[in-house]
Amino acid sequence: MIENAYRLLYTGVSIILGILILLCLIRTVKGPRPADRIVCINMISTQVIVLIAVLSLMFHEGYLADVSLIYAMVSFLAVVVICRIYIGTYTQHHEGESSSLADRSAAKEEDSNA
Repeated sequence: MIENAYRLLYTGVSIILGILILLCLIRTVKGPRPADRIVCINMISTQVIVLIAVLSLMFHEGYLADVSLIYAMVSFLAVVVICRIYIGTYTQHHEGESSSLADRSAAKEEDSNA
């Protein structure tokens, strides 16, 4: 009796997590900013970790808990790498804009002096 209730609970939680993962995936594709996409990727990985932990309880398999811990470490490193790449592109883009603004202002000064 109690095992059936737990199985129903685990199934319900798994379905809800699956729906939330799909919604986060849609948000990741839509954007609008890269920071939103990074946060959604992090949310998806966290929800997958919880899903693996729920499956570990549902199937009484202890090794799945180890899998979720390893996935958490890999996910953390992946988000850190993605953030570093985003920060690098962001700074390169804004350095390019600031140099082009300096060129424009120097050209305006030359025109006003002439």
